[in-house]
Amino acid sequence: MTTFSAVITTGIYCRPGCGARPNAENVRTFEHPAAAEAAGFRACLQCRPYRVAGAVPWNAPELVCRAVRLILDGVLDTGSEAELGRRLGLSSRHLRRLFHEHLGLTPDQLARSRRAHFARRMLDDTDLTVADVAFASGFGSLRQFNRTMREIFRHSPQDLRRRRRRADRIATDGGLALRLPVSADYDWAAAVGLLAREAIPGVEAVEGGTYRRTITLDGAPGLLEVHGVGGYLVVHAHLPFWEGLIHAMERVRRMLGLDFDLEPALAHFAADPVLGPLVKARPGLRVPGAWGPFEAAVRVVIGRHHADPQRLMGVLAKTFGTPVPGLPHGLSHAFPAPEVIADADLRAAGLPVKVAATVSGFAAAVVDGGIRLDGSVGLDVLVAALTSVTGINAATAQRVAIRLGERDAYPLGDPALPDAAAAEGWRPWRALAATHLTENADVS
Repeated sequence: MTTFSAVITTGIYCRPGCGARPNAENVRTFEHPAAAEAAGFRACLQCRPYRVAGAVPWNAPELVCRAVRLILDGVLDTGSEAELGRRLGLSSRHLRRLFHEHLGLTPDQLARSRRAHFARRMLDDTDLTVADVAFASGFGSLRQFNRTMREIFRHSPQDLRRRRRRADRIATDGGLALRLPVSADYDWAAAVGLLAREAIPGVEAVEGGTYRRTITLDGAPGLLEVHGVGGYLVVHAHLPFWEGLIHAMERVRRMLGLDFDLEPALAHFAADPVLGPLVKARPGLRVPGAWGPFEAAVRVVIGRHHADPQRLMGVLAKTFGTPVPGLPHGLSHAFPAPEVIADADLRAAGLPVKVAATVSGFAAAVVDGGIRLDGSVGLDVLVAALTSVTGINAATAQRVAIRLGERDAYPLGDPALPDAAAAEGWRPWRALAATHLTENADVS
């Protein structure tokens, strides 16, 4: 677990490896930068902890993890803690109590810190105006932005921009380039390899270690590019506007499996005779996520029925998706929304009858709310909803759940994976176990 050290005598918190050497009796530790800020500490100007990922521990209670996921998706940018609680089936008071107990802050404080840290990195890395940075970071007004930045960093946005280091700014010949904080051992090669194997024709492309995909942002098309540079990732965004950019970056993080700290899981697996050697060999391997939950789920469902899911995904995209003209690398469409798929005649697009029926039924269930893909429901509820669709069995539902970020999902009955008895000892990190086993089989 990465912990942040806060020095009581100076009121400053630092990330691991900072050169500061305070007396031990003056130091408090926090698991998340937002918790240190909620306690009144400000970020160190030397080690700049806002530039590293503040992961949420995998061993936090399930409700806390689900609430954090929704906060990262931006539900508190425009909504309230009461609305967040209702989506999770509990009161805002109980939600705040859980957050205080396990994270040391409130949901609103986490959301505020998330926006401020993203804004601070944009002030460092880009030449966007202060106003553009504010709205790209999810703030509702410039006044709110200025107040929050002063409270958290003790300086105005203009002062923070003047304090950036010469090496911070990323030069680019098009679009906007942003650094994406990752852990030092993150396995980019494995992530980009999976993206290449599953790339949807016309929607995604991987060339020379760079991943590219089309997206829609509030209905407007755009392009994202991700590649590794040294110890971090760089995202190049080509978008029609910057408002809400923070949400696109959070979706990239989820797609690459960057949201959770893996140290407790790796420690749990270390002595396991099956997984121990695998995690030791590849400690930076992450559970793959999804840019779009619906898109990822459709891909898994088709893959359980058809030998060439990528071709059929490409057919869906090019027949029913939003055209994005003028792009290189064979990119031409954004993947269609569930509302479009639910109303489409998929058989006319060339999908086999059974595949078309299953995908149509799944899309219809997503549209009417019978299946919720936002992480607000538990694994058992999600699997039950998915298996209510004709053509989706339990193993397929669990595979979908893995891509949606369910940490204990495990496709029992999959012939490529050990049975239930062996997997029982891997709780509550069975999704990571399945990822290591599957990746090892693919490599072998």
